[in-house]
Amino acid sequence: MANPTGFLEVDRETIPDRDPKERVKDWKEIHEHRDDEKVKKQGSRCMDCGTPYCHTGMMLSGMASGCPVNNLIPEWNDLVYRNRWQEALTRLRKTNNFPEFTGRVCPAPCEGSCVLGSIEPPVTIKNIECSIIDRGWEEGWMKPHQPAERTGKKVAVVGSGPAGLACADQLNQAGHNVTVFERADRIGGLLMYGIPNMKLDKKEVVDRRVDLMREEGVEFITGVFVGKDKEWTAEKLRKDFDAVVLCCGATLGRGLPTENSDAKGIHMAMEFLTANTSHQMDHNFDGTNPELNATGKEVIVIGGGDTGTDCVGTSLRQNCKSVHQLEIMPRPPMERADNNPWPEWPKVYKMDYGQEEAAALQGEDPRKYLVMTKRFIKDEEGNVTGLEVVDIEWDNRDGRFTPVEKEGTVRTLSAQLVLLAMGFLGPEQEIIDQFKLETDQRSNVKADFEKYTTNLEGVFAAGDMRRGQSLVVWAINEGRGAARECDRYLMGATQLP
Repeated sequence: MANPTGFLEVDRETIPDRDPKERVKDWKEIHEHRDDEKVKKQGSRCMDCGTPYCHTGMMLSGMASGCPVNNLIPEWNDLVYRNRWQEALTRLRKTNNFPEFTGRVCPAPCEGSCVLGSIEPPVTIKNIECSIIDRGWEEGWMKPHQPAERTGKKVAVVGSGPAGLACADQLNQAGHNVTVFERADRIGGLLMYGIPNMKLDKKEVVDRRVDLMREEGVEFITGVFVGKDKEWTAEKLRKDFDAVVLCCGATLGRGLPTENSDAKGIHMAMEFLTANTSHQMDHNFDGTNPELNATGKEVIVIGGGDTGTDCVGTSLRQNCKSVHQLEIMPRPPMERADNNPWPEWPKVYKMDYGQEEAAALQGEDPRKYLVMTKRFIKDEEGNVTGLEVVDIEWDNRDGRFTPVEKEGTVRTLSAQLVLLAMGFLGPEQEIIDQFKLETDQRSNVKADFEKYTTNLEGVFAAGDMRRGQSLVVWAINEGRGAARECDRYLMGATQLP
């Protein structure tokens, strides 16, 4: 701890974002360039406390508290403050395969459990993490690392999202020959098509990492839908490979089965986001998808989470007429409630980048809380024209919270594009059926935590497919864990963390 009074002398200062009114005009990442001297000062705020909750990765009240991949946060905070950036990168890479991803898209449960954060604004852990890895790439420290020797074992990883990539990276470094199968036309899964470019740059961040893994020996095959593709069946994978790890995500979106839900112009959020990013990648980020876009339309996003925020930011960049978000839950308090103590994840009101942009252009936060959709309205051609909604309040009846409509609040909202961002139900069924996998009560693949073994010998499952919809950082955690157990299965023992 180079500066024991840093947290008393330096105020929290994050890397600033670009002006909302300007950044909505392009698809570049929203952040300004970092200032390394300021980042060093922020590192001095770390207290190097005796019990650093920031890297515990516990689950408290059903939410992550601390870093799920157990990043050695106090160590690399101190190294950054001492200007020992390359050593900080070494510490960071011990626990996190892809800090350039988490440093951009993770909600930072580490900061929510920062000990300093119990009395003052927490350390800017996420900014420091991202600064370390970005500098590593800029300085040329991120070079391909080939394993010293190969084991001769072959592993198929199905799915190239954060869990699949983390698993592949670990197994490759253990010396196995790894092939990653992806049904889309590009590698990255959720990272490529589920998160918009202004939040995570595809060419400069995602493709750069995939290219490095390719140089290190990982083989990538795109356009293969295991479970549907006749060439790559479950039987063939199990025959051709010594082990199979399934990291297919929880991509089955939650619909809204109400009147006129079949109207044209109602889409799942991921369909909208995927189509937009795919079009941009094919056209070098010139323009937006001509078939599925918000240009000139009144847009309503149902769902207030991260995916809903991405829909708001994307709609604004497509020059929508207006955009609003409907959230069935109440607005969070400005400060922690008594039943949400530190070090739990702070359930407090905040505006993410999409809401900031909407507020700058439309004058207010686009989210409307405690609002429930009763039905959709469509015209004679079957196009959605609006929603009938009602305000609700939550009533605790027999121990179960139930939404109760507030009398006299039924009204109609105009919309020509409705995006459903209400979460995910679980993994898609095709690959489960073909492998004949057992599932749990939530339809996720049944595989014990920290074992990742399914009912089939040599077949493992990890990420959202096993645990349900979760954070990118949890997917990396699961991918690393599955790689460890797969390595143990193949070799009888493992040195993977």
